Amino acid sequence: MNGSILQKTAADCAEELPGARLEHPFGPDWEVFKVRGKVFMLMTEIPGRPVVILKADPGEALALLEHNSHITPGYHMNKKHWITLEGGEGVTEEFVRELVTDSYRLVVAHLPKAEQPVDPHTYGSATRAAR
Repeated sequence: MNGSILQKTAADCAEELPGARLEHPFGPDWEVFKVRGKVFMLMTEIPGRPVVILKADPGEALALLEHNSHITPGYHMNKKHWITLEGGEGVTEEFVRELVTDSYRLVVAHLPKAEQPVDPHTYGSATRAAR
């Protein structure tokens, strides 16, 4: 999957998530997806390379960094909690959707219960079980 398709796939997935909103707080070159005002995904270009920046559980982020050459520490973000995904061979729609949904769930889990648009512990579980 190339970088343009990566960003389109990630944006399409993010737009389907309950309560997700697209904003441009850093200018037109940055697409920022938020849920209840909290960022869960950013998209931009790093010198000509389209990338998607996502929140990740620190342990899972380490595993992703070790096992996927298309994942690097979060660009301009806390390297422990964020990853940067680039397009490339082996980056599939399913993988992108899983990473976007995981990022969303991590952010939702830290919202006050009354503000959570979904149950972060069960949202997306049916999709995972089917895989």
